[in-house]
Amino acid sequence: MKHPHALLALFLVSVNAIATAATPTETIPSDSIYQLNVALTNQDGKAIKLDVYRGHPTLITMFYGSCPNVCPLLFETVELTERSLNPKLQSQLRVLFISIDPDRDTPKALASLAKSHHADTARWTLAQANATDVRKMAAVLNVQYRKLPNGEFNHASVITLLDAEGKIVAKTSQLGSIDPEFMQSLKSSLK
Repeated sequence: MKHPHALLALFLVSVNAIATAATPTETIPSDSIYQLNVALTNQDGKAIKLDVYRGHPTLITMFYGSCPNVCPLLFETVELTERSLNPKLQSQLRVLFISIDPDRDTPKALASLAKSHHADTARWTLAQANATDVRKMAAVLNVQYRKLPNGEFNHASVITLLDAEGKIVAKTSQLGSIDPEFMQSLKSSLK
């Protein structure tokens, strides 16, 4: 079996080769998720790219705004993780939440959610993408999800740490408290 990072790199290169209007890949590492060509719209209704925070370590996760249980805990865990850093390290960290429910998570709904969580939108972005791009992101981040008949989603809860170039450094599924191993990786990524 191939190394997981090699499989990720192969997947990303394949997806990028198929995508139209792809970003030049010469300067993006082959194992960076920034190889993936997805179009995002943030909470302000602005078109952004997946590499919006390139140059900064970034926590990235997938969620949906009307989630009654797990997603609020995702927000709480990211907020707790961020608060455990000193102000200098916090200022370097970026956070990207990508919705798995683009029909309901409109920019207006995302802006309301960011406000309710007191998100520093200079460093935090809540975004949506079309269903195809959401599937691509979920595959790369290993977030499985499916829509239920009642309109809710059954989904994995994974917080992924990307380095400044978009390479996956660490992942955690521990919610409601700080994962010490993940925190160590995060602190090592910040200077």
